[in-house]
Amino acid sequence: MQRITPQNTVRIIGLDPGLNHTGWGVIDAAGNSLHYIACGRITTAAKTDTLQVNTMGERLSTLYTALKTIIETHMPVEAAVEETFVNKNALSALKLGMARGVVMLAPAHAGLEVSEYAANVVKKSISGYGHADKNQVAQMVKMLMPSADLQSPDAADALAIAVCHAHHRASNQMLKGMRA
Repeated sequence: MQRITPQNTVRIIGLDPGLNHTGWGVIDAAGNSLHYIACGRITTAAKTDTLQVNTMGERLSTLYTALKTIIETHMPVEAAVEETFVNKNALSALKLGMARGVVMLAPAHAGLEVSEYAANVVKKSISGYGHADKNQVAQMVKMLMPSADLQSPDAADALAIAVCHAHHRASNQMLKGMRA
């Protein structure tokens, strides 16, 4: 099934990686015009309601399967992922790195080009301030896309990542052309 959109419109999925919660947000961008499509949060709990422990493999598989379904449903053509910061706890950093790998793999496996943005670049693109807090980012996302249903801070962050990519994609493409 092929998605039909107006010419010069690109559908972007923004992804905010995390092992416990991964935010996702889909927008359509045409020039400076942004249109909210959908957003949400994928949760991979270490323990279920029955206190059964989910292994790391099960959690990563849940994350991949959910992302695959979201990509198949909304049919984005480009993906943007937030880069992670260095964590002082080595085990936490390793677990986040595994989740981030899955978050990057799912869109790449679907044939999408995956771009990465540092958190302060995302925040500056949205709010004009690279150290904005989550509340400020969510408020700006809501101002840019009033119809957005910000179900969680993770979803708001993911939409912010998609908006950041929409703002930077032209210059990214120009740089790729210069390298080629």
